[in-house]
Amino acid sequence: MAGHSKWANIKHKKAAADAKRGKIFTRLIKEITVAAKLGGGDLGSNARLRLAVDKAFDNNMPKDTVERAIKRGSGELDAVNYEEIRYEGYGIGGAAIMVDCLTDNRVRTVADVRHAFTKYGGNVGTDGCVAFQFTHCGQMLFAPGIDEDALMEAALEAGADDVVVNDDGSIEVITPPYEMTAVRESLEKAGFKPEFAEVTMKPQNEVELTGDDAVRMQKILDALESLDDVQDVYTSAVLVLPE
Repeated sequence: MAGHSKWANIKHKKAAADAKRGKIFTRLIKEITVAAKLGGGDLGSNARLRLAVDKAFDNNMPKDTVERAIKRGSGELDAVNYEEIRYEGYGIGGAAIMVDCLTDNRVRTVADVRHAFTKYGGNVGTDGCVAFQFTHCGQMLFAPGIDEDALMEAALEAGADDVVVNDDGSIEVITPPYEMTAVRESLEKAGFKPEFAEVTMKPQNEVELTGDDAVRMQKILDALESLDDVQDVYTSAVLVLPE
């Protein structure tokens, strides 16, 4: 792929997320609740819960809101029973898309997801049709201009799996998914604060889309992101949108 668009794409994604702060809170509360239900309410022994809580605090969620979500999940308070579902499919140019959902109504969710795909030229595939193209990992992105050698040394010492230098000068640090928090804390102590950090499904190969194809693909992704039952949307597409 042309790495010049990596930094722009990450910034666009973050700006879009910031603009939907209320929806982010709803999704984080769901994730915290489910994580606590599956693995218990102890952050020290439940890596998934620790990640969800860290992300909630990164997004300035109040502590009491986080604690209530944990109590709902661990059974101390009444809670909705959510089911985890993953849908896979294809967008413009055959770009892979994965959609992770938490829902209390599977029939509603599959109908909404299918409609979002097909309305803008995508299609839902079978289970497993694109999942093999993604790797579950922690991803941190650092702005162009950072000391590449020093960051690489610090990241590898902290336990990162890989350090990738993009064509635009930005640097990605890849970690095991449930060790991202520890690696991030170590890097921040060393003076390296990421601009963007998340546990994600990282595509092993990316497909760059430009012009009308990029616009159409963005419409599919926006339609999926807007659904209440959707938690995360992952894609192999890198979009170069018109200015």
